[in-house]
Amino acid sequence: MKKLILTCALVLAFNVANAQDLFDAARSNNTSQIEKLITDGVDINQANTRGYTPLILAVYSNNKEAVQLLLKNGANPNAQDSSGNNALMGAAFRGYPEMVDILIANKADVNQVNYSGASPLIFAATFGQVEITKKLIAAGIDESIKDNTGKTAKDHAILQGNEAILVLLK
Repeated sequence: MKKLILTCALVLAFNVANAQDLFDAARSNNTSQIEKLITDGVDINQANTRGYTPLILAVYSNNKEAVQLLLKNGANPNAQDSSGNNALMGAAFRGYPEMVDILIANKADVNQVNYSGASPLIFAATFGQVEITKKLIAAGIDESIKDNTGKTAKDHAILQGNEAILVLLK
């Protein structure tokens, strides 16, 4: 029985270490490490304690190669963190238009909302991301989505004084 418990503990420790390695590799754009861990069978859709997946971390860090590799190997572009934010929302608020293109091309749901009801367009409008707003509109995002306070992306653009975004929104 002791051997079984010890074996289980070692397997669990190995998996936790590999998971942390994957999060670190995604953050640092270490594609060779990501490839090795994928080959070793690490779950690329697992989440850390904050709900971040390797894909979310790679997008937040603007790591194009890591993002493409993770998506190619089955990373879920619509996975949500503990606040309900997904990778597309992170790209929208951080201002990474290339990440937005990659995620949309890989079937990210442009109309997915977080637990506060905010869509990627609400993030883009709030943070003055004109180019990303254009990309989301071109992808067919629903401009009428309201967050939990009843505000649309247009309402948030008005509140922030984002005139260039107001011109784009209906």
